[in-house]
Order: sequence, then structure tokens, then C-alpha cells
Amino acid sequence: MSVPISRADVARVARLARLDLTEADLDRYTEQLAGVLEHFSDIDSLDLSDVEPFTQPYRLVNVLRADVEQPTLDRDEVLAAAPAPEQHRFRVPPIIGLDL
Repeated sequence: MSVPISRADVARVARLARLDLTEADLDRYTEQLAGVLEHFSDIDSLDLSDVEPFTQPYRLVNVLRADVEQPTLDRDEVLAAAPAPEQHRFRVPPIIGLDL
């Protein structure tokens, strides 16, 4: 790696993120971030000139079913199971404007 991450870089990022890190944390995270950046440099060194760029790893497909009319439940039967139907509709308690 050409420019390794420094302990001061990690401390600055931690301060910006409002993280209170101990000295041991700074040492550990500096080492871990250096490993991550080294991995990125390994990826950067790959020859990807023959690889087509893409935005999705999988082909996008529509997963919705066809909109086909099907039989529904009987309205009177459903309303008969409701606790307090009113004028062929479900009656529900008000929820807006209540002072709880």
C-alpha cells in the first residue's frame, strides 16, 4: 500500500464521528483499517478491463403476478363477522383528535 493509514487519521475520524476511543482502541482500529485498505489496493491491482460495469449483481425481473380478476369474499358474510357494521361498512373507533 502506498500511503498507509495513520493513527492520527483514525483519531481524527473518530473525533468527527464523536467516538470516544481509548489508546488501545486507536491501535486496534488503525491496524484493522490498514488491513481493509490493503485489501482495496489488492482489488485495485486487478485487470478488469474485460469486465463490463453493472449496477446489479442479478438481472432484475418483475416478481408481481398478473392482475387477474378472481372471486372475492361475500360482503354480507364478512360484515356479519364484524362487531358493529354500519350501512354496509365496518364501523371503527375514531383515532384522530382524541385527547389521551
